Amino acid sequence: MEQTTLSDTKEVSLPVIQPAPQPSVSDQVFNALQQRILTLELPPQTKISEADVSKKMGVSRQPVREAFKRLAKLGFLIIRPQTSTMVSLISERDVLRAKFIRIALEVHTCRTACEVITSEGIGALNDLIAQQRAAVAANDKRLFHALDEAFHREICVQSGVDFVWHLILDSKAHMDRIRMLSLDATSQRLALDEHLIILDAITNRKPDDAAAAFAQHLSRIDDLIATIKAENHNWFTDDAK
Repeated sequence: MEQTTLSDTKEVSLPVIQPAPQPSVSDQVFNALQQRILTLELPPQTKISEADVSKKMGVSRQPVREAFKRLAKLGFLIIRPQTSTMVSLISERDVLRAKFIRIALEVHTCRTACEVITSEGIGALNDLIAQQRAAVAANDKRLFHALDEAFHREICVQSGVDFVWHLILDSKAHMDRIRMLSLDATSQRLALDEHLIILDAITNRKPDDAAAAFAQHLSRIDDLIATIKAENHNWFTDDAK
């Protein structure tokens, strides 16, 4: 049977795709709302509407609707059609589920990193550590949170399993809010110290040490939940009971 190529098949027409501007309007709306939910400028149970957001941000309702759907999928919003859209309560059950998923995936990932990471990969992680030091010195918790996330993502990338980070992103929304609530100067320094222990174990190709350090680092969320829930119990659901 004679093979043909797409260029030989005149009956098939495909549209020319125009490059989309980056970031899109929907991306910008999503990023702005996500940051304000994380930092509690929009605390749990805050009601928001497409109309209000589109008016304040000077955009049409379509990109706002798309951003709302993405935020709802991640667990930040509860959308009740024809009724209201509200910033979700923090689910302790979902925080603990996210912790379980992250430990299962990232502990294995760091073991892989100990086997395959290159000197360039170690350099990339050291660069992120240097940026984290600067963020701690400036007590810039938003920047530190972003760099913390970048550090975890980079370990996945340097392990050759960057798809793992995409799996983690789907489950960690409530965990992010707990971490942002707890990020004072002391907790930033503690997280940085734990990152240094993890990086030292990876650099020295010690998978057991790296795995233990990673599990301890991610398990610290348990103490944070108890502290924050005691101070802000009305921001949590009762679904863990």
